[in-house]
Amino acid sequence: MKNDIHPKYDDVVFRDLASGETFLTRSTVGSAKTIELDGVTYPVIDVEISSASHPFYTGKQRIMDSAGRVEKFNSRYKGFGA
Repeated sequence: MKNDIHPKYDDVVFRDLASGETFLTRSTVGSAKTIELDGVTYPVIDVEISSASHPFYTGKQRIMDSAGRVEKFNSRYKGFGA
């Protein structure tokens, strides 16, 4: 491997703006904004949505009626190609 070409990974906090949840992880992205978490100051990246607020992961996703769509498709194209 070549020297000095790989990105530097630092500890970063991702903060979900919708839920206020914070995630401490390592990333190559940096930020001028900081946050204090457990007595240590980290750069913070604000995100609009994460697993803490996304409807799929929180179980609040609306279920669409796909059964009605299939019958509608079949009735519309019943005689097509015959």
